[in-house]
Amino acid sequence: MKFQVLGTLNAEVDGESIVPSAGKPRQMLSLLALSPGRVVPVSTLMEELWGTKPPQSALATLQTYILQLRRRLAGAMGPDAPGTAKEVLATRHGGYVLAIPNESVDVHTYERLAGEGRSAFEAGDDAVAADRFRQALLQWRGPALVDVRVGPVLRIEVMRLEESRLGTVERRIDADLRLGRHTELIPELTELTARYPQHEGLHSQAMVALYRSGRQASALEVYRTLRIRLIEGLGVEPSPRVQRLHQAMLVVDPQLEVVAGPRRSSTFDLYTA
Repeated sequence: MKFQVLGTLNAEVDGESIVPSAGKPRQMLSLLALSPGRVVPVSTLMEELWGTKPPQSALATLQTYILQLRRRLAGAMGPDAPGTAKEVLATRHGGYVLAIPNESVDVHTYERLAGEGRSAFEAGDDAVAADRFRQALLQWRGPALVDVRVGPVLRIEVMRLEESRLGTVERRIDADLRLGRHTELIPELTELTARYPQHEGLHSQAMVALYRSGRQASALEVYRTLRIRLIEGLGVEPSPRVQRLHQAMLVVDPQLEVVAGPRRSSTFDLYTA
């Protein structure tokens, strides 16, 4: 079995899709797939589908959706399967559980690889860190659950996953910067700073990549643009760390040419207090 939520929703059993076409059953399947082997309470499922005001028929409708998903499972598993659909999508006290291994869901693979990348990064093994981060990011095929209408529970999960994805991108760029891949990173960082116009960490990385590529004026222009966006959008100046990075570039601080050591958690922290 294979379940994918990092992009469009995909769920396959022996190569056959079991993804329903109706909106609410898709929400249910997504929520169950995000918690493989763990009971999802009925109350959580109902909150996802109907918010804080479920109809009187909510429980009966929920049970109908479970039966529909089990029928799809049974059809894909076939009569010779070692288990039954009711064992895979099992009823537990107070809820339901998708009894599949964690490895069947792309989120688990992503989080495992990202965790390996963080461990390597903290140990100063930048080549391994960059590789693991890249492998983790390859699990993504687009925005999480991009084709699913999400309710309040899934919305939080999608936000969490997207924040995790951006953090993994940042750490991978940090590893690449420590490996001296400054020039190669400039096109990607140009796109990212345009997409996240007030993100100080990404702008700091862009400044360092440009500076170390011999483009001091461009690095200073990135700071100027960020400062204008923050002042006009939020009414605040860049953080002290970014200001110190900017000052270091103005005075051509030799530390800017030194690749961060294993104790540096981020390029953003290069000039932390």
